[in-house]
Amino acid sequence: MIEIIGLTKTYDSVKAVDDVTLTVESGTITVIVGTSGSGKTTLLRMVNRLEEPTSGEVRINGASTQAVAPHILRRRIGYVIQGNGLFPHHTVARNIAAVPNLLNWPRDRIAARVDELLDLFSLDPDQYRDRYPADLSGGQQQRVGVARALASRPDLMLMDEPFGALDPIIRARAQDDLRRIQRKLGSTILLVTHDMEEAIRLADRIAVMDGGRLVQYDAPARIIAHPATGFVADMVGDVERPLRLLSLIPVSEVVTDGSADGAAISAEASLRDALSACLWTGRTAVPVERDGVRIGQVTLDAIRARAEFRA
Repeated sequence: MIEIIGLTKTYDSVKAVDDVTLTVESGTITVIVGTSGSGKTTLLRMVNRLEEPTSGEVRINGASTQAVAPHILRRRIGYVIQGNGLFPHHTVARNIAAVPNLLNWPRDRIAARVDELLDLFSLDPDQYRDRYPADLSGGQQQRVGVARALASRPDLMLMDEPFGALDPIIRARAQDDLRRIQRKLGSTILLVTHDMEEAIRLADRIAVMDGGRLVQYDAPARIIAHPATGFVADMVGDVERPLRLLSLIPVSEVVTDGSADGAAISAEASLRDALSACLWTGRTAVPVERDGVRIGQVTLDAIRARAEFRA
């Protein structure tokens, strides 16, 4: 658990972060979102003391970060930046092993951890451990960057615009990878982005920053349905709000008996996906399947009703 208590950072009398207080629960993804200059990256960097606070405190699992030397603290916290920050002259294996090497892990333990993480990210160890970053695609480099952050099994991972350099298709896949792995490992993640769509897709809770202040901290559905300020409402977007609400609701919540025609959609897909399938093919209902077995249908009327109800 991370407790951020009255955190403030001042540069030449300008408050980049102004008295921010929030709690991040263990095993969750919290996304800090805001426009450029809102203070979100400065807030993130104060958690691992890349920036020292002017006032306030950060506690991790009840212990103040000020009680630990910064370099020791950072070895306990995974850190991922935009563009992945891989060492270009090191192999994939050596990049992932960077922190375990600093912690003097035995060689066999490091080798096993590297292969374990490559498997976790669907990168065949025999094919990828001896490659260099330049030999990888952008999406593969980002996977290795996240694997490196996870290598020492940190309690906490900080991510600063980790997917900003990726094209939209690869970015969506990388986000899905992160969510899948976070659920499997139970990691606590604090992620910064300027993209509200990304925040909604990933977060258990969203912290919206504006002018250095925390203006709303809530679950994605409440951020969308009940923005606390005009700034938050603008970030969500009035036109996009119903679609974003649908992206949070799984098809399984509204599946009904019936046997619609055409290609099926997964019960784990979102109602936004189901709406797209209906509109793209001109259907009024789409069959729903789970593990390859059809279990019913989702209708266009049910999707619309849910969007109107939630909005």
